[in-house]
Amino acid sequence: MLTPSEMTRKLQSVFEPHQVAVLSEVITAAYENLVKTSDFSELKAIVQELAVAQQNTQKEVQELAVAQQNTQKEVQELAVAQQNTQKEVQKLAVAQQNTEKEVQKLVVAQQNTEKEVQKLVVAQQNTEKDVQKLTFAMGNLRSEVGGLSRSIGYALENDAYRFLPAFLLDRYDIEMTDRLIRTEVDGEEINFFGHATRDGEPALIVGESKQRLDERRRSRREEETVISTLERKAEAVRNAYPGENIVLMLITHYARPAFLRAAEAQGIIVAQSFEW
Repeated sequence: MLTPSEMTRKLQSVFEPHQVAVLSEVITAAYENLVKTSDFSELKAIVQELAVAQQNTQKEVQELAVAQQNTQKEVQELAVAQQNTQKEVQKLAVAQQNTEKEVQKLVVAQQNTEKEVQKLVVAQQNTEKDVQKLTFAMGNLRSEVGGLSRSIGYALENDAYRFLPAFLLDRYDIEMTDRLIRTEVDGEEINFFGHATRDGEPALIVGESKQRLDERRRSRREEETVISTLERKAEAVRNAYPGENIVLMLITHYARPAFLRAAEAQGIIVAQSFEW
């Protein structure tokens, strides 16, 4: 039989202190009560089971400690993730505020743009009114210029009716047998029309008036237009007076030398107002 102190040391190597005391008391009491060998063997088996259970409990406690540590790590990771999430949320909040500011700026810019567009619309309307006024004024100006041009043209023609007979006789030996008139022949208006003799032969005067004969103003088109118009009117006279000798004439205030040469080459008399 072990002494109580030896028994205590043995038990302490396996059990907790409070368990050692209980077991020591139980074993001592059993021994004192002359426990049977079989009972003692059963008691030993119980003690062994308790020792195994204690070891398993310690393993579970260790596993729980490891699990607790893992849980703490996970909690720490969650805490860090939460902090990062909060930072991202703060960034999103700042970004949202910046976005709202930009949207507000866009709204203000849109309002300003609409105001500018409205101003442009008003300006456009005013411009259209001004253009209408200008168009009306230009129409009046054209009418006035046209009227003035016609007045000057009529003045040139009126002078020509009076002074051409003497000019033609003196310069070209053409003598009028009746007065020059404005008339219409075969649908064509003739500015100067009259019967005459040239070198003793009957002739018809067919003439047009033009303020200025200048081949430079619109390249050669002006020259061609004036001459072609005179030719067209002469053709109408030829149809109405077949076989008659036609004398073509242009009356103007001034004709440039180049135009005079071109007209002379086609047998056209050019009478300038300063010549009579």
